[in-house]
Amino acid sequence: MPKSHYETLGVNRNATPDQIKKAYRKLARKYHPDVSKETDAEEKMQAINVAYDTLSHEEKKTEYDFQLDHPEAFYQSGAHTGTGGFDQSNFYRQGFNQQGHSEFSGFEDLFGRFGSGFGGGNYHYQNQQRQQQRSYQGEDQHASIEVDPEIAYHGTTQHITLQIPTLNAYGEPEVQRKTLQVKIPKGMKEGQSIRLTGQGQSGVNGGKNGDLYIEIHYKDTARIRVEGADIYYTVNVSPWEAALGQSIEIQTPESTKLQVNVPKNAKTGQQLRLKDKGIPSKIPGHLYLVLNIVYPTVHNEHEQRAYQAFADSFSNFKPRNA
Repeated sequence: MPKSHYETLGVNRNATPDQIKKAYRKLARKYHPDVSKETDAEEKMQAINVAYDTLSHEEKKTEYDFQLDHPEAFYQSGAHTGTGGFDQSNFYRQGFNQQGHSEFSGFEDLFGRFGSGFGGGNYHYQNQQRQQQRSYQGEDQHASIEVDPEIAYHGTTQHITLQIPTLNAYGEPEVQRKTLQVKIPKGMKEGQSIRLTGQGQSGVNGGKNGDLYIEIHYKDTARIRVEGADIYYTVNVSPWEAALGQSIEIQTPESTKLQVNVPKNAKTGQQLRLKDKGIPSKIPGHLYLVLNIVYPTVHNEHEQRAYQAFADSFSNFKPRNA
């Protein structure tokens, strides 16, 4: 029996939206085909995308929970996955194309509002008749991209390539591939979305197109981590700068230079807050400098004697008793 979307993400049915998002991001980092060495990474990433797209949207999640609780109703009506030979699994891919542009989809059951109308015998005919009489607005679609933290300060324009399931003039499902130019404004917080009006699922019988929501995430690097509008930035300092409390010059993620006073007897992991120097949103975030004391490597006898003199000066210091 196939896994449920909850099992795929490793969460229970009472999981909060935040827990669902955290589970998705953890699995995406592990199985993304661009970084994973797993042989079935692409297949797992497709399943993860489908699960997240369903469970992260309230209306889709409600419909899916109803389907889990009433499986017999869906199988009797022929609405189970694969009806009419329409395989949704081809629509769920996420990665980067050869030009380096972001390429993704992951839109769960975009034709679900029409029931099992695609290839469902007499029900299909009846459903077509209803569709000819009524117009439907296209579904909103959702996707996410990761960008460099520096973009939060300056913004950028990025090309993204989408594979979107849609309907042709005969009401039949097909995949449309299009490339969009997306402007990412400065000041976007981690997890905020950009709305592209009319770029979602096509409407039916004259209905309006849905919208496309692109969720922005910032890449974690060896030195930078983003939380909301706050940025945590690791800064290396020497033992004497930390011990003596000296002034140092740093280059911020915004690429500006600042003079910062390191407090006397500073320790590794200690944080210095630079107010309003984080993401420049409506309410600016803060920039937290995370101190990391780096010790020089001994290369010659002179440097070795310097370390020995240092040790002699602090002969009463017992680091394992501190």
